[in-house]
Amino acid sequence: MRVFVVALVFAGLSAVAVSMLLNKFQEPGYVAFSTSGARVGDPGHNLIGPS
Repeated sequence: MRVFVVALVFAGLSAVAVSMLLNKFQEPGYVAFSTSGARVGDPGHNLIGPS
């Protein structure tokens, strides 16, 4: 029973440590997936047609 409790504590501590480590490397989606090729400068007739 003691080994099981130690394993639970170790799993909890390692999960907290890994989540803190991964938070330092992540960046928001609007930063990670922003490109200049996805911008529409003058939509013309492509999106809504002539007004």
